[in-house]
Amino acid sequence: MSNFTPLKDLSYITNYAKLKEAENDRFKEFLREKDSEQIDALVKELDALVSPTINCTDCGNCCKSLMVCINEEEADALSSHLKVDRNEFDEKYLEKGSNGMMIMNRMPCHFLADNKCTVYEYRFEGCKEFPALHLPNFKRRLFTTFMHYDRCPIIFNVVEQIKDRIGFERDTK
Repeated sequence: MSNFTPLKDLSYITNYAKLKEAENDRFKEFLREKDSEQIDALVKELDALVSPTINCTDCGNCCKSLMVCINEEEADALSSHLKVDRNEFDEKYLEKGSNGMMIMNRMPCHFLADNKCTVYEYRFEGCKEFPALHLPNFKRRLFTTFMHYDRCPIIFNVVEQIKDRIGFERDTK
């Protein structure tokens, strides 16, 4: 493991993910049978190994392709930081659902420039947490994890390392 080199090429990761859809479906079922605490410990260990090897600003794919939910406090804080009236902020940057849920109204994110967040200190909680591998209950987040598997080198490499570490039988083609 000490000579681990992560895959970072997004084209390769995207193509590989398409080829491995059936394998990943089997893997999700395989994981459901495993002990949650042991999987969480392994994910935490692998995240600590993989994350430092990936420079998120080389990619920025999450900011280019993810819908992040925003709460009122976050919108207030960012509109205040930008010195923009909250109604103007909402109109310019947010989309609101009938249930009160708010998301950014475009992708890539308005605040992404040169693969860097221009409001980093005021970024939303969903942005801070992504890719959420440090959080407990990994098995409960399999749907979202695999939704981002093809677009986040960190998630991709952690998942592939989990397969190796727990003895998952991969497809041969």
